Amino acid sequence: MQGYLAAERPRVDAALDRALGRFADRIHHDLAPAVRHGVRSGGKRLRPVLCVAAYCAVRGGEAPEAAYDLATSLEFIHAYSLMHDDLPCMDDADLRRGAPTTHREHGVAATARGGLVLIPLASLVAWEASERLACTEAVRREMVRALNGAAGAAGMVGGQLLDLDGEGRALDAGALDDLHRRKTGALLTAALTLGALAGGAADDTRAALEAYGRAVGLAFQVADDILDATATAGELGKNPSDEALDKSTYVSLHGLNEARARARSLVDEALTALAGARLEAPPLEALARYVVDRRH
Repeated sequence: MQGYLAAERPRVDAALDRALGRFADRIHHDLAPAVRHGVRSGGKRLRPVLCVAAYCAVRGGEAPEAAYDLATSLEFIHAYSLMHDDLPCMDDADLRRGAPTTHREHGVAATARGGLVLIPLASLVAWEASERLACTEAVRREMVRALNGAAGAAGMVGGQLLDLDGEGRALDAGALDDLHRRKTGALLTAALTLGALAGGAADDTRAALEAYGRAVGLAFQVADDILDATATAGELGKNPSDEALDKSTYVSLHGLNEARARARSLVDEALTALAGARLEAPPLEALARYVVDRRH
């Protein structure tokens, strides 16, 4: 899996650079350094990699350049969310991926505005790339709806509101799942949606891939909570903040052993859903296992 990710990340990074160049006129020059910092400051690139892997599983063969360009729309939304999450009014984080956060490098105002720029830019990227993939206009509209739905009140923004509201009080298991299905899981699921749509998947195949995405998204967050409880800041590349902010986590709610069991159960759920898609998809199988086996 590490080899697969190592091969895919440069392709995603090249697509990010293409998008930043192609739409440079849509980014005010005062905000461009903050935007580039937020987008190109490293990371696993899991969401675009999942999108491309889903496309290849449905379509067969290797992904064209335009599939990677489509996948960058997800990373733009993810980058905006991290830029805003790290702001003083949110998690007030100084470190991300082993380097200063965007607001520490470029200021709060540029980070807040630069993050907002990435939201419409993601839709433009998806719309343009899906045209080059010869998707119908109806499919392209569905992609943009899925992307914005995952980013909005029913998805990431709603999850962040629940996260902030949950500071200082204990959430029950259902509330914690709802929070993270929105905050983390919605965009991961959208990655599978976009890949399936771009590949021309049948409705039942798309539904199976989305079920896989929902399980992987929640498994990712459970694994994050386990890492926050067991890894050092140096290993994580950031300062674990949930305990400091008195937030509920899967570890604080269930304990370490039960959290690990939940992560493994969610991976099994993802693999069962993937089997229902009836696709040859070794990368997706490996990615499901990777999200809980990773060290950062």
